[in-house]
Amino acid sequence: MSTRVGPVDRRLLRQARGGRRLIAASVGLGSAQSLMIVAQAWLIAYVAAESLLHERGLSHLEPALAALLAVVVARAGIAAASQIVAVRAGARVKSQLRRDLLERAAELAARGDERAAPGSVAILASRGLDGLDEYFATYLPAVVLAALVPAVLVAALILDDWISAAIVAVTLPLIPLFMALVGAVTREQTAHRLSSLQRLGDHFLDVVAGLPTLKIFGRSRAQLTTIEAVTERYRTTTIATLRVTFLSSLILELVASISVALVAVAIGIRLLDGTLAYRAGLFALILAPEAYLPLRRLGASYHASADGVAASEQAFSIIDAPRPAPGSRRLPRHPAIPAIALEDVSVTYPDRVEPAVSGATFSLSPGRVLGLVGPSGCGKSTTLAVILGLARPDLGCARAGGVEISDLDLPSWHSRIAWVPQQPRLFHASILENVRLGRPSAGEEEVLAVLDSVGLLQTVRDLPGGVDSVLGDGGHGLSSGERRRLALARALLRDAPLVLLDEPSAGLDAATERTVLRTLGRALRGRSAVIVAHRPALLELCDDIVDLAPAQVLA
Repeated sequence: MSTRVGPVDRRLLRQARGGRRLIAASVGLGSAQSLMIVAQAWLIAYVAAESLLHERGLSHLEPALAALLAVVVARAGIAAASQIVAVRAGARVKSQLRRDLLERAAELAARGDERAAPGSVAILASRGLDGLDEYFATYLPAVVLAALVPAVLVAALILDDWISAAIVAVTLPLIPLFMALVGAVTREQTAHRLSSLQRLGDHFLDVVAGLPTLKIFGRSRAQLTTIEAVTERYRTTTIATLRVTFLSSLILELVASISVALVAVAIGIRLLDGTLAYRAGLFALILAPEAYLPLRRLGASYHASADGVAASEQAFSIIDAPRPAPGSRRLPRHPAIPAIALEDVSVTYPDRVEPAVSGATFSLSPGRVLGLVGPSGCGKSTTLAVILGLARPDLGCARAGGVEISDLDLPSWHSRIAWVPQQPRLFHASILENVRLGRPSAGEEEVLAVLDSVGLLQTVRDLPGGVDSVLGDGGHGLSSGERRRLALARALLRDAPLVLLDEPSAGLDAATERTVLRTLGRALRGRSAVIVAHRPALLELCDDIVDLAPAQVLA
């Protein structure tokens, strides 16, 4: 449920540490700035009246001019302080939002949720949330000033010229009215623009990731047409947003100019017939534009901050996505290898109609190796996700050591597991850091030993930097088979009592597969393991085999 009330989104303020202090500081600075505006207008009117009508000299006006200079400097200092407070709050909010967004996106991605698409999340966390700079640096201060300044100035005008005060009071509400009408269109256009940018990012990321395949099949240039079409849609929505922005600015400026003109005409008529003093008229004429200025700035800053607000709403839709209640139970340390049991487990992802896995039933006794087989799409990888606690069964139950996996404290549970997914993720870091990811305390000799066990030691030594060679994103610099073996080495180094392997020999040639199988045969002794397998050689390592279509124990 949205917590946006009026012009301010409470969720964004709650993200800022000391959000109440931010509001209090903004109100205090806005009130001080209002008083400075009144003082500046009064001093200008006084100096003009004294010098023009009463022909006062500089010596007489020195105190007033010194006071005017002090007020101008104080007003500039207050404006700068307001900006500093707002920018610091914005930096805190962006940092916290990005942290929460990435943590939640990681959870959703592990469950296969499409909201956590890498391209969309990357654009949202970077360029999207950068738009919050304008929200905090210009929009929030403008909201405070728009609420305080007109009220203070109208009150000051009443004391000197109630007719001008009445004109300002009647015409001021017209600006928020037009802002509300145009703002609804702006929100829709901005959300559409951000969505177009995310689609462009997602498609471009897919094309870049699949470029080798597209090149081989001669379809790489055909993607240019698709990218051009997506880019054109983004250009069109951007121009439409700019058109609305310029139109709304024109409307606000027109309303404010007409309102100031009404005040000026009324003042001029009364000055001519002598019913209004020159100082009072000049004071009202100076204050009138200042009364409309905060609202005009609010309209302009609203458009400047709209991108950030739209991005934050998308970020909150991911952060606030329904999540299962976190488990808190911990398994006893002994026995280190718990029994695993799945009973009639079915899982259906939110974006799908058919279940990803249906009726999975099997048990894994401590120290045994279980193989999962079945046709593609029958739910083998999802079954591993259930054991990991990353997917929660819609039907049935999954237990570890007699405890529902969904009730377990996941960090504690994951500390007992070594996992090699179907597409292992390697990071832009050294080979040493990638292998030691699950066990940072491991020494270099241990890393070299585990690399040797999977047949990678010579390959790594041939690299210019050895184990300190830095890989590109996704393990760029290694072949697909080498990446998989590196991920397997990382899992073996973890030395966990439960090992989950999703097609560990995929992409390996026959000789390397034999090396990896010998290593696995030794490494899995005394451990529990679940292996997703298609190749017959892998099944030879298994004590039991479960076919997930339908789920039944075959051996």
